[in-house]
This record gives sequence, structure tokens and C-alpha cells, in this order.
Amino acid sequence: MSQGREETFLVEPEEANLRLDAFLAERLGVSRSQAALLCTEGNVKAGGKIVGKSRKTIAGEQVDVYLPVRPDPLEIRVELVEDLKIIADDDDYVVIDKPVGVAAHPSPGWVGPTVVGALIAAGYRISTSGSAERQGIVHRLDVGTSGLMVVAKTERAYTALKRAFKERTPKKVYHAVVQGLPEPLQGTIDAPLGRHPGHDWKFAVLEEGRDSVTHYKVLEAFGRASLVEVTLETGRTHQIRVHFSAFRHPCVGDQTYGADPKLAAGLGLTRQWLHAQTLGFFHPVSGEWVEYSSDYPMDLNNALEMLRDGEF
Repeated sequence: MSQGREETFLVEPEEANLRLDAFLAERLGVSRSQAALLCTEGNVKAGGKIVGKSRKTIAGEQVDVYLPVRPDPLEIRVELVEDLKIIADDDDYVVIDKPVGVAAHPSPGWVGPTVVGALIAAGYRISTSGSAERQGIVHRLDVGTSGLMVVAKTERAYTALKRAFKERTPKKVYHAVVQGLPEPLQGTIDAPLGRHPGHDWKFAVLEEGRDSVTHYKVLEAFGRASLVEVTLETGRTHQIRVHFSAFRHPCVGDQTYGADPKLAAGLGLTRQWLHAQTLGFFHPVSGEWVEYSSDYPMDLNNALEMLRDGEF
């Protein structure tokens, strides 16, 4: 019978007071449900004792995890994605322009295309670091968000880029069209985020959530909506979408977080108007700063032009 492996983590000060399943999901690069299952099975110890998924982490504490070999691991669906564009092809990484409808990597319940599978199908060598289904992935974009991602091709790039994103040194600039006009026109949304207490697949501003900081600047105002430039200081799941929804200016088309469906329909949108427009980071080997940009895809550009022309 195949043996599993063991992992040991030390809880950093900024990771204190997190639910254990949330902590493990982040550290192991697995889903929250997969991390919870490890706890339920008795595979997780903290302070030398088996602990449950809801137990809170303590700074400086050692967490030991046994990772059993699963009989049905997630498989990477290898298939080409025609709309996925290669922006930069370096010896150590590849920068892509991810289209809407493509997930970063396989996950439970997702049967569509993935960045990992598309790159493998296109003949790219991807780092094997990380969990089997998340090869080379150092950061993610939502399925419904388009734009720039960097994927590691070598092990050294994976290690360096993973550390960089954890230390928040990359430059991540998004463009979003949000409902109404944010006031002030330039500012910061500093509100902790956590999993929504009533919906496992949604997130919300929660007092006990993880620190989350979003900087924004209004670029154009159209009355019913505004084009904003957003710079992330942290990179939480759904961060921009949740922050602007809590700010009462949800991303246009984002019905998950309270956007007006009539406005989205009038603009021909079937997803949130949100695009990862600029990505910059220090080269994982040379240390040189590199920066890339992406044009808006057709659906977002068409909606923007309708707003500019006053058609809606």
C-alpha cells in the first residue's frame, strides 16, 4: 500500500487566530474542504495533539499534517484553450492572458478547462512543485476574471515566485467597472475578509477575517458606473469583488455580490467587469524587474464603449 507523506508548518504571527482548515488550505495549496477532511480524519496535530478543523491557530505553534495517498486524486484535464494568449515565454516562467471561463487549476466540482491543462496541451514544461493538480501555479484568478497570470516553468522559479507573492512584492493592477461613483475618487478599502458564514462558496467582510487591503482610483465616470484602477496590497479570494460590494459599488455584472442584473444585461455582460491588467515582479533568477500589461477582452471592451457612448 502506498505511503503518504508528512508536512510540518510553523504558524507565523500574521497567521495566528485562523481556523485550522483555512490555515492548511493556504499552506498546502488545497481547497478548504480538502483541508477540513484532513482534520476530520485525525491527520492534523497542533501542539502534539490531534485537533479539529475549527480550532484556531496560535503564533509560533507547530502544526503536523499527515497527507495520505488518495485513491482518486484530482486529474489535470489536458486540453488546448484557443483564447489563452502567451504574453511572455521565459526560460523560467510563462505569463499568460487568461480568458474568462478558465480555472487556474483543477478543483472539486470544476469540469471545465484550466490554465495548467492548457499549457501542458500546448507543450509547455511546467514546474512540478506544489500539489499535483496545481503544478506551477503561484497565484490565481477567478474563473470569471480575465487577465494576466504568471506560471512557473522551473522549480527555482516556483520557489522564488511563491515566496514573492507571499511577501506581496509583485505589482498587481486590475481594472474594474463598478456601479455608481465611489467617493472619494481615490482611496483605500481596508476590511478583513473571510468565508461567508451562510455560503461556503462566497466571502464577506468579517471582523475575524484576514487582513485585506485594496487601493483604488477612479479613471472614468459614466453616471451609472465608473471605471476604476485597483491595486492589491493583499490577494484574498474574491477580494476586489467583496470589497467593492461592501463599499456599495459592486463590480458591474457580479450578481454573486449584489450587482444589478438589468445593468449587466443592457451592457451584454454575463460575468463581472474585472480584468487583471498589469502584472510586475522581480525575475525569479536574475532579480530584474519585469512588467506586463493586457488589453481588455471583447466583452468588457464592448460594455465599456457603450458606457462611454452613453448608450446605457
